[in-house]
Amino acid sequence: MKRDMFLKVLKSAILALFLVGAIAPSFFAAQAAEQQSMTFDSEPLSIASPDGKLHKFTVELALTAPQLEYGLMYRDKMPADHGMLFDFGTPRPVMMWMKNTKLSLDMLFLDQKGVVTHIQENAVPYSETIISSDGPVAYVIELNGGVVKKLGLAVGDKVTSATIKAKLGN
Repeated sequence: MKRDMFLKVLKSAILALFLVGAIAPSFFAAQAAEQQSMTFDSEPLSIASPDGKLHKFTVELALTAPQLEYGLMYRDKMPADHGMLFDFGTPRPVMMWMKNTKLSLDMLFLDQKGVVTHIQENAVPYSETIISSDGPVAYVIELNGGVVKKLGLAVGDKVTSATIKAKLGN
């Protein structure tokens, strides 16, 4: 009786291992494909400080729900003058995080006119800590960590891009 029970448990364990072995490769292959399949359009973007300094970037555009969710996840590097512009449409409180994001990032939160209202510097890679916009925003720009400090970017700076201009009717 004990032997029969042992054999049933052993067969179940072997079957479970077989199923895990059969399913796991397709799961990881799908995850790897997802990491490489998201594409983004890009455009020039400039950030002007009140003293007249102008900083130019090329940003990828996160416009759709899947793009907004995916963002800069899984990137190993990003050129110094590049970033991503997230367009959330109607101004609203926004919550960001760094899950699956390998790069330290600076986040600039913008109102609907493209004015920087809040900044989060050097967000920690892979962190699931929520980063709040501290109020309603229409856009978020992610740049490499340290860029805000290096360039002296600040709350009140004005951001210009084709995406922002189109929403303003300009």
